[in-house]
Order: sequence, then structure tokens, then C-alpha cells
Amino acid sequence: MGSIARPLEVRRLGLMPYAEALALQRALVEDRRADRIPDTLLLVEHPHVLTLGVRGDGGRSHILATADALASRGVEIHETGRGGDITYHGPGQLVGYPIIDLKPDRCDVHRYVRDLEDVLIRTASDYGVLAERVDGLTGVWVGREKLAAIGVRIARWVTSHGFALNVTTNLEHFSLNVPCGIAGKEVTSLERLTGRPVPMADVQAAVAQAFAAVFDRRIVERATAEPSGALSQ
Repeated sequence: MGSIARPLEVRRLGLMPYAEALALQRALVEDRRADRIPDTLLLVEHPHVLTLGVRGDGGRSHILATADALASRGVEIHETGRGGDITYHGPGQLVGYPIIDLKPDRCDVHRYVRDLEDVLIRTASDYGVLAERVDGLTGVWVGREKLAAIGVRIARWVTSHGFALNVTTNLEHFSLNVPCGIAGKEVTSLERLTGRPVPMADVQAAVAQAFAAVFDRRIVERATAEPSGALSQ
């Protein structure tokens, strides 16, 4: 008989400030490492923010807007501690933060990133969109346009940070920076590719199902209230 899939708790956090989500991740990583919680997938949207990775200057040189222009749009800048370069997050973009223990059988960083790409490719396929990988780059692409970004942190094989999938994102905000530090590439969204409204709740469900399938987990719903400060959409 096959083993029973490990549980995956999915938390839908609504619209949450980036700093609050970062603090929550750090707390949950410690909880996961101590086995106080099961593998967990946080699904969230953020107010407008540019996040910096740990590569080089974190992506500061790829910010195209002035400080005044960012402030006038209400765009914050945050350092993250994850891999990768600069990334924009904002309303209409589904951000996923897996807090999972890769031990004992998935201790492979490159495999983990490929698996996240697979989750996003499957999700896009649910909407009739053919997304794919691009050699030498992380994330998920449709032609020359980037549909989803990936930037992860793995400490003692417990993961944090994750992916950002453009669902109904206002793509004009990506003009504030060079997305992920890759010049000459455009960005796109599920809404733009399908030409129709795409409900965020439906995409959250599709991502959770794809994640469970790729990582061989079984979804369990969170019964208790979400952390204080999470805002309804």
C-alpha cells in the first residue's frame, strides 16, 4: 500500500501588507521546523510594493522610478532575504508562500524551483494558457512575456518566499522597475491572455490543487481565524 500524502494547510490571507506577511513567514518557518504546524501554503495579495532580493544590490539599480514617483503611487520598497532580483507585487497578483519541509525526499533546490514552475504551468493550463519555462531563467513565461516570478529561500530545508502569478494585475506598474532584473522582457497576466475576467478565488483554488498534486500533499482547510490584520479583498 502507498503511503498517505502529507497534509498541506492552505491559508488565504486576503490583502496583507508585505512587512506583515514577511513576519508571518518567519514565525511559521520556526513553527514548521519545530513540527508545530504541517506544511503550509499562504496565498495573499499585497498593496503596491517593490521587493529586493539578495543578488548584488538586491535590484536597487533596476528601479526606474524616482523616490517621489514611487511615493506618489503609494509604492513601498522592502528587502526580503529571498533569492532573485527586484520584483513588483500589487493587487490582482496572487502571491504564494509555501512553508514546507523538503526533508526527507525532496532536498534539491533546483528540483524545488522546477516544481514551483510546474505548479504555475498547470494553473495556467487550467485557463487554456500554454505557459512554459525559459532556459536559464526562473519563472513561467508565455512567449517572451513573463506570467509568474519565483524567488525562494530555503533554510535547513524549510522553504519560504515563493512565487507571484499575475492574475488581474495592472501591468503598468511593472514600468517602475526592470522586472526581475531582466531587460527586454515584457510581463503579462491571466486576464490579458484569456481576454476575460479571472476571479482570484478560482485561481487560488487552482494553484492549491496544482501544488498538492505536484508535491504529493493533501489539502486541509484552516479552521481557525486568520491572523489579525489580514484584510478582506
